[in-house]
Amino acid sequence: MAAPIALHLEFGGGAELLFDGVKNHHVTLPSQSEPWDMRQLLAWIRGNMLKERPELFVQGESVRPGILVLINDADWELMGELEYQLQDQDNIIFISTLHGG
Repeated sequence: MAAPIALHLEFGGGAELLFDGVKNHHVTLPSQSEPWDMRQLLAWIRGNMLKERPELFVQGESVRPGILVLINDADWELMGELEYQLQDQDNIIFISTLHGG
């Protein structure tokens, strides 16, 4: 059984508006039999944190186009995107590059 994982999640560029205007969140993901990955994290965020309009943050299993994701300050495209296995104390930043008018 994989141990619980503590993460620091940060939302910026307007994405924080989907999370009651709060930019920084410290979350602990529960233990599960397999390691957590980004795909599961996005589903967890959608189910546990997004209060309204999830379509502005997630699309299918991934983030919407226009949301930049950084894992420990590196572009998630370099880390394997949805397949990246989360580590305890990872810092994950979601920045919306879409600005409504």
